Amino acid sequence: MDIERVHALSDNYVWLLHERSSGQTVIVDPSETAPVVEALKAKGWTPSHIWNTHHHGDHTGGNVALKGLFPGLQIIGPLADKARIPGIDVTVGDGDRFQFGSSEVAVFDTPGHTRGHITFFMPSEKALFPGDTLFLLGCGRTFEGTHEQMWDSLKKLLPLPDDTRVFCAHEYTQSNARFAVHVDPGNAALAQRKERIDSLRKQGISTVPGTLGEEKATNPFLRAADPELRRSLGLGLELPNWQVFSAIRSAKDSF
Repeated sequence: MDIERVHALSDNYVWLLHERSSGQTVIVDPSETAPVVEALKAKGWTPSHIWNTHHHGDHTGGNVALKGLFPGLQIIGPLADKARIPGIDVTVGDGDRFQFGSSEVAVFDTPGHTRGHITFFMPSEKALFPGDTLFLLGCGRTFEGTHEQMWDSLKKLLPLPDDTRVFCAHEYTQSNARFAVHVDPGNAALAQRKERIDSLRKQGISTVPGTLGEEKATNPFLRAADPELRRSLGLGLELPNWQVFSAIRSAKDSF
């Protein structure tokens, strides 16, 4: 499986997945058309599918134009938000599995950022496409859902293997790191990671993808159960995890 990063808009990433045995190619969350077409031409790939994680225009903006350029292109998106996905052909939801070439794809409903958000996971490739649910060192704002919903969505991803690669949809890592060290100042692994991130961004190098194991160790939004983080926030051990997550999300919104 070949996975290519396409830079779009100001900070979006569109992902191209090419399955060699079948020759199929997926476009994940095409925010716009031109950079995607340019990348496809450079690789000599013809897209067979689009996967949309949610309805926002910076994830679906290229759907209709790409469908016009590539006859037969099939758009797969969330059942819970099918009315807002331009050009959608196939709907999927929590627990669904489908084939992409020789690889199986699992679907999680991950509402919170939007009410119909989904996440795609390819176990054989150890590749996670969480859209705007999970970012490196961050998570999406809860525009349509609740903090409790978002925590429940993130919890679904925690049992996945640590070596799962996280192909999120935005380059927000450096700003997320600034917040993370603010709320989790005693985390040595986080401090070291921030130094690496700052160095990469100074050189103009992308930080995405990362690994889920590193997120579990350093992303405050996945660490609501951690006693040290709770102490740093002045929160007691008796609070439910989702309420700790809510405090972290609220703090980030005003950071």
